[in-house]
Amino acid sequence: MSPPKCLLVGLSGPSSSGKTTIARLLRDILPNAFILHEDDFYKTDAEIPMSPEHNIADWDCLESINLPALESALKHIKAHSAVPPDFESKEDQNSVGEVNVDGALIERLKAQAAGLGEGGVRVAIVDGFLLYSQEMQAVRDTFDVKLFLRTDYETAKRRREARSGYVTLEGFWADPPGYVDKIVWPNYVNDHKYLFEDGNVEGEVNSQVADRLHIDIMPQDKQGDLSACLEWAFEKLGGALGSLT
Repeated sequence: MSPPKCLLVGLSGPSSSGKTTIARLLRDILPNAFILHEDDFYKTDAEIPMSPEHNIADWDCLESINLPALESALKHIKAHSAVPPDFESKEDQNSVGEVNVDGALIERLKAQAAGLGEGGVRVAIVDGFLLYSQEMQAVRDTFDVKLFLRTDYETAKRRREARSGYVTLEGFWADPPGYVDKIVWPNYVNDHKYLFEDGNVEGEVNSQVADRLHIDIMPQDKQGDLSACLEWAFEKLGGALGSLT
């Protein structure tokens, strides 16, 4: 028997923009949805490269990701509409913090989503901070839907520094002082400035580039509002699912 159809969704954006929170909410709202976290494909702690400028581990660069393993998992999802049978997520052990989303909105979206599951289409939501990097073209081109969340520097810094740390393959990582300014934000800018006018990641989207790559970038006026962000993402996925069922 052939596996059900699968809509492969990329959900990217800067650290602390709400990717994992939105992915988990969409998984709970949509019928037949599951998540794959890019963060589950980090290399071992010992293999994480050191920043030559700051002499600290750089968890926010492409070289920190086991790219062949990520690509293999995505191919498996495409072929079988499910994660590899031997896959185990460590990212689900990491907290996303307080979720300030309107409960009534979630119930309304669940009601709307009920009809979207009638065709049996599975939804694979892949969340990650590097999915649309210029150097990730092979991964980027895999997705049927490409969503990109936005946040500004001040919000990203506040949220990231409020976190206690992260479960890793071999233990636990806590950002050292100044990590956002030294590593996180500069890497985000370098990897995503091509999507924005004049390379300003807090400014206007380069719509010509975004349209050519079929990347839907969240409107700037929804930044900082998880409910608005969730509703926007749901509408995008609802439209894509409607075309398949």
